[in-house]
Amino acid sequence: MMSQQQTAQCVLDVVTFGEAMAMFVAEQPGDLADVGHFSKRIAGAELNVAIGLARLGLNVGWASRVGNDSFGRFTLQQLKKERINSQQVIVDERYPSGFQMKSKQMDGTDPSVEYYRKGSAASHLSPIDFNPDYFFAARHLHLSGVAAALSDDSLRLSQHAAKEMRRMGKTISFDPNLRPVLWSSEQVMIEQLNALAFAADWVLPGLKEGQILTGKRTPNEIADFYLQRGVKAVVIKTGADGAWFKDAAGHQAAVPACKVDNVIDTVGAGDGFAVGVISALLEGASLEKAVKRGNKIGSLAVQAIGDSEGLPTREQLGE
Repeated sequence: MMSQQQTAQCVLDVVTFGEAMAMFVAEQPGDLADVGHFSKRIAGAELNVAIGLARLGLNVGWASRVGNDSFGRFTLQQLKKERINSQQVIVDERYPSGFQMKSKQMDGTDPSVEYYRKGSAASHLSPIDFNPDYFFAARHLHLSGVAAALSDDSLRLSQHAAKEMRRMGKTISFDPNLRPVLWSSEQVMIEQLNALAFAADWVLPGLKEGQILTGKRTPNEIADFYLQRGVKAVVIKTGADGAWFKDAAGHQAAVPACKVDNVIDTVGAGDGFAVGVISALLEGASLEKAVKRGNKIGSLAVQAIGDSEGLPTREQLGE
């Protein structure tokens, strides 16, 4: 537990948790087996969101476990660089940090990514990592389906965090971030992620994700599936078309995408979108304005190599 003095100093806008990995990005296109030079960056869905929110000036906390190794130290360095609170990051002496390798694409298509994360320190996240003093110091919790998929214990942490933060009257956002390969079956994935979605205020699926999770086809049907179960707003990413939203009062609209002439790296676009929506809603903006910001930051994210390198500062956002 943190001391009372530490807790008093830890007033957060947003808290999230998950796995960070060192990411080696190929410096030339082609099969990863043929690449000789890579650049080292940081990756992780929840960490991308934390970085994006921190760059916009929000006080952000990120909880996790990292190994006592160079990748773990690299993660802690990046957290400090991005001004993200890391008081609840545990250096685990038993297990290593994970890493990944990503190909370089020249045509705007999704890159190939290879993960080396099995048995990682972060996969051993569990409800014991839920420090009430730390989490309750935040007004908002962001959840992702990636952290929920890491292990049974990490799923239980996601469930516990959602339950406790909701009990304390905090707002919750949820991005499904489907990773079917990490689940024992598609049915288990659907059941567990929908349970987390039902506990959230704002649910942010992609159209295909929403179709898989709900069995519905249209954005309106997908949104109603969640709104009828207590969710306050559903924002659906519709790819090149932009996004579509609907709230509990029935307000709905399509928000066109921001035109991008040169797509460099598509990974992280969804996390950038989440950054825009969450930051704007926490500032009290309308849902439509929040989705517009989500589209804008998502468009900036795909114009830079790396998962978080394209996420803007407040000045770069230009609002």
